[in-house]
Amino acid sequence: MQSPLTGPRRRATLVAAAVAVVAALLVALVAFGPWSDADHDGPRAAAPSPTASTTAAPAPSPAASASTTPPAAVHAPATSTVAAVRGASVRVAARPGGDTTTTLSNPQPSGAPLVFLVVAQQGDWVQVQLAQRPNGSTGWVPTSAVALSADPYALVVTTATNTLDLYRAGKVVHSYPVATGTGGTPTPTGRFALTELLAPTNAGYGPYAYGTTAFSDVLNSFGGGPGQIGLHGTDDASSIGRDTSHGCIRMRNADISTLADLLPLGTPLQVR
Repeated sequence: MQSPLTGPRRRATLVAAAVAVVAALLVALVAFGPWSDADHDGPRAAAPSPTASTTAAPAPSPAASASTTPPAAVHAPATSTVAAVRGASVRVAARPGGDTTTTLSNPQPSGAPLVFLVVAQQGDWVQVQLAQRPNGSTGWVPTSAVALSADPYALVVTTATNTLDLYRAGKVVHSYPVATGTGGTPTPTGRFALTELLAPTNAGYGPYAYGTTAFSDVLNSFGGGPGQIGLHGTDDASSIGRDTSHGCIRMRNADISTLADLLPLGTPLQVR
């Protein structure tokens, strides 16, 4: 009697088995091979301060499909007002003249001076952006407690193109390539501000790291920090121009050094 797997049927079965093996190998390569790009913001070293990284121990979720939503219109004011705290602390209220909701120390725990971006003014009070969740939080501080000054600079990050545009007096003066967050750990969009400038001693962050008022929408903590977004250099120059971080904005070391010599704290930062 002829075996049921001889002849054409046997050949078809062998071909099908070979296809199944190849498919399994391809799945393994996608899961564990070079397509799985890990962020280097955190696993190599803890953040130099809570503001220098948004990395976290859990692995990023799979990249989301590209959004079809167009980016927000560019917000790059020709001039902004920043408020530097004069004393050792400042009280913050929910409304002008209201009760104190929190008191912030000056300098900050990192040693950086406490400086705010002003978003509104009413009488003897200014409304300022706060570095806290949820993103976009504001509070009111008395003008007697701060020194106000004008800032002609603004930063605009476009995640779709992984670029950072530097504005002065409302006009682009330079465009830099950057790395932004992955689909699973995106860089949050919105209007933020620079809060502190650090010189990290940890490997991985380059020569400078700006803290910002932005916080990750998906990572709540890492390395003792609250998942605060940083704008910093990198030891992995190949990551620039890609969606590869846990939310931080990475720049070439020479570029972040240029900004560190130029931008005051409180400078507005838009991510779109």
